[in-house]
Amino acid sequence: MEFDFLNKITSSEKNAFKYSICTLTTRIEEYHGMVSSFINAGFNTLECEFLYIDNSDYNAADAYQGINWFLSRAKGEYIIICHQDVLINRDQRADLELRLAELQELDEHWAICGNAGAAGPNHIVYHISYPNNVFKNKGQFPQKVTALDENFLVLKKNAMLAQSNDLSGFHLYATDLCLNAEMRGYSAYAIAFNLTHKSYGNADETFRKSRGEIIEKYNRFFRNRWIQTPSTVFYLSGSNFRWLYANPVSLFIKRMVNGINKRRK
Repeated sequence: MEFDFLNKITSSEKNAFKYSICTLTTRIEEYHGMVSSFINAGFNTLECEFLYIDNSDYNAADAYQGINWFLSRAKGEYIIICHQDVLINRDQRADLELRLAELQELDEHWAICGNAGAAGPNHIVYHISYPNNVFKNKGQFPQKVTALDENFLVLKKNAMLAQSNDLSGFHLYATDLCLNAEMRGYSAYAIAFNLTHKSYGNADETFRKSRGEIIEKYNRFFRNRWIQTPSTVFYLSGSNFRWLYANPVSLFIKRMVNGINKRRK
């Protein structure tokens, strides 16, 4: 048999573009203004692809579903996910590349970064402008964070992040990506990249709904539990008192309960 159909891959595969710039749109004219600002800032169409989902007539996809579409189809080394109401009219492409190089030098395992985020309770950082020349800057950068704001995100393509399949809506998807990065052994950072965001956000009822759903999802995911594999069994817990449960007596009781449940079914 001839095996010339086999395709060898290596870790040095080149991406078709330097950047994939991805946006969910509801106002096409505003989106065109955003794209123009990127091009004027040095994100030319030879090295950058612009991908969008058109939600102007109806919701073709929410943020969680839509970003997974972007992440699966983007061909850039870096994937930028941003709002349609941002303008790259402060810092330029060269500034972003300097920030990314600094971040790579600091932590080669970073996977996602943005211009605003939080490292913990009452530790919010940001480097961003708003209309009427309002510039807001707080924190030391780059700053490792647990969550990011959604207005502007940069993801490494090869980190292979994804949104949760069991979450939906248009809020807190950057937090979901940061948690996804941490679970995969990567880090999230806020960086000093200044742009103009034309709105301050809106914590409406849909935001509160998304907040409740992400709390419920990760409380369930990070629960204390026994994991049985075909070859071993072990107990997962973040508690310092897990030894109370991860012992032969507890395992025996759990197996007994599972056996009773099986027989009932």
